[in-house]
Amino acid sequence: MTDDTKPASALAMGAVTLGRVVLTAGQFQQLADFPSAATWFANIANLQTRRAYQSDLTEFMTFTGIVDPDQFLSVRRAHLLAWRRDLEQRALSSATIRRKLAALSSLFEYLCETNAVESNPVKDVKRPKVVSAEGKTPAIGDHQARALLAIPDITTLRGLRDRAILSTLLYHGLRRAELCRLTTGDLQQRRGVMYLQVHGKGAKIRYVPLHPGTAEQIELYLLAAGHDTDKTGALFRAIKNNVHGNTRASVTPDGVYKMLMGYAGELKFEIAGFGPHALRATAATNALDHGADIAKVQEWLGHANIATTRIYDRRTTRPEDSPTFKVSY
Repeated sequence: MTDDTKPASALAMGAVTLGRVVLTAGQFQQLADFPSAATWFANIANLQTRRAYQSDLTEFMTFTGIVDPDQFLSVRRAHLLAWRRDLEQRALSSATIRRKLAALSSLFEYLCETNAVESNPVKDVKRPKVVSAEGKTPAIGDHQARALLAIPDITTLRGLRDRAILSTLLYHGLRRAELCRLTTGDLQQRRGVMYLQVHGKGAKIRYVPLHPGTAEQIELYLLAAGHDTDKTGALFRAIKNNVHGNTRASVTPDGVYKMLMGYAGELKFEIAGFGPHALRATAATNALDHGADIAKVQEWLGHANIATTRIYDRRTTRPEDSPTFKVSY
């Protein structure tokens, strides 16, 4: 059986990925046979979500033996219950199981909208409870944040860039990918105030006021790097040329991770789960601690649901408020 003729769901085809579609004749026909599902998949704008959902759907197909797109139309609640039981037996986390069920539910909701199926079989399948509403990403203390901002050697271009990056993350709560997508032109003035134009999840753009301290760090870095007038190039750039010799290329998410963990190692941070996302959690927690409205924080972080923002609200679990520190002998 050739690649052109072997059964493969249009949802699971590796060719339908990052914006470029390359289809064989057999794959094209499968898309034509199952247009609703293909349209649903193509409309997932976020590439990370698309990859995760593609993996989840491929896994479900393997479990149920689905080889033809039309077989999705015969999926019933019993199939989902059996799959959920299998996921639980594999000791996957509650969050992972919920995401996998959400992928199937999203597909079937779309199929319902297009009248391909009468109902969503995932709807009545109970999702595992989230163990903690707080989330697993740690937030670091104020003294640790200050130590991070102070550690880069600002007598070097790398140090100037790293301090500007750390300041941008700690004062604006950006995701690592959002930071890497920033261009110099994303520094914009609106009504006399400097803003960051942030390209978030789902191709959504939000405008975040630029902290004066961060503005100063970015200005010092740009003057030293010499690309302050290149509005279409990356804001935070790799110090060395990449393999293609493109000096306008942005620092990569992996580069941000390695930079942060290097400094954390120097500072002897021993924090379980620490990484770039911890700086986002720190920014959100700090803003809430200092009286920011949670709805405003939701908008600031680019969260679609305020429940996600509440994960960062640790005001009720601050260690300094514990009765431990009220005990006196």
